[in-house]
Amino acid sequence: MAQLSDRLNRLSPSATLAMSQKSSEMKAQGIDVINLSVGEPDFPTPDNIKAAAKKAVDENYSKYSPVPGYAELRRAIVAKLKRENQLEYTVDEVMTSNGAKQCVCNAVMALVNSGDEVIIPAPYWVSYPQMVKLAGGNPIYVNAGFEQNFKMTPEQLEAAITPKTKLLILCSPSNPTGSVYSKAELKALAEVIKRHENLFVLADEIYEHIIYIGNHESIAQFEGMKERTIIVNGVSKAYAMTGWRIGFMAAPEWIVKGCNKLQGQYTSGACSVSQKAAEAAYTLDQGCVEDMRLAFERRRNLTVKLAKDIPGLEVNVPEGAFYLFPKCSSFFGKRFDGYAINNASDFAMYLLEVGHVATVGGDAFGDPECFRISYATSDDNIREAMKRIKEALAQLR
Repeated sequence: MAQLSDRLNRLSPSATLAMSQKSSEMKAQGIDVINLSVGEPDFPTPDNIKAAAKKAVDENYSKYSPVPGYAELRRAIVAKLKRENQLEYTVDEVMTSNGAKQCVCNAVMALVNSGDEVIIPAPYWVSYPQMVKLAGGNPIYVNAGFEQNFKMTPEQLEAAITPKTKLLILCSPSNPTGSVYSKAELKALAEVIKRHENLFVLADEIYEHIIYIGNHESIAQFEGMKERTIIVNGVSKAYAMTGWRIGFMAAPEWIVKGCNKLQGQYTSGACSVSQKAAEAAYTLDQGCVEDMRLAFERRRNLTVKLAKDIPGLEVNVPEGAFYLFPKCSSFFGKRFDGYAINNASDFAMYLLEVGHVATVGGDAFGDPECFRISYATSDDNIREAMKRIKEALAQLR
């Protein structure tokens, strides 16, 4: 009998996409489900960015683009990195891909050999470990739980490093927790990294502009770190452009060249029209970014307030992104009407089937005591969803 490859059999399907799919199926059956499972801004792409895309269509940007992206877009990214992050890159140290997700995968595939170890603080975005496995590497998890605000300490990082360690994947602001590493915390991690000659850090900064305390800080800013750091970012979250599929990598030129070689063999350049839209996003007025950030901050405050009002949930206050990651382990072992809550996946499924609210169990993110709520939706949806969650949980005994 025909078999899928071992490579594919090592991978797990995306839990976030699975929950979103199930909620869509329930909606199709006429069930009123509120979907808090997807990490996607609910705003439309700003009009000035859409206008740039329409202009690109009219100007016949319909041919293959260069594999690393149009030079104009890469120049706009270089200017953004200098303006917003005080980081100096050249156009040859920047490339674009089909979303930040491809940039992460490119970097992992370009750097990780079979048997290499990749340190991933848990909780983590669901795709990081799967990408490491795809490259033949071994994910090494560092548990940074609720009690430490979901942030890895320098001591934990040092303890996890072995002669086989090649890469650290660091996401700040974080998906799924919304935690943000401060400048001092990043500097302390950088000091550990610099003590280990062949260790690199992949800094996933896709939520850079959705932050509620101070300014975003990049680990690449510290002396000796730029040559060790692969910054990944993109337009999806800050500009509400998830479907346009444009991400970028800023890294030492030899890494970018390697990723360019890889990308040239399996996708080539990203969508031509989307690139012109992304160029507009980085060069035109940035007021839309702040407008959306303020809306997310208001929703964060509302979600935290309502979640803290639910008996049994432990809630921290996320400092960025648009996720809440409450601790729900007090409900494990409880039951209602044939449902038994043994873990976070059971908990999320119970909320979906009884409360008609789609969330994602923390098991998928490497923290089996929590679950993820995305508050990238309207205030009314948040109020109704949290009411349903409270009522569903009150029935457990």
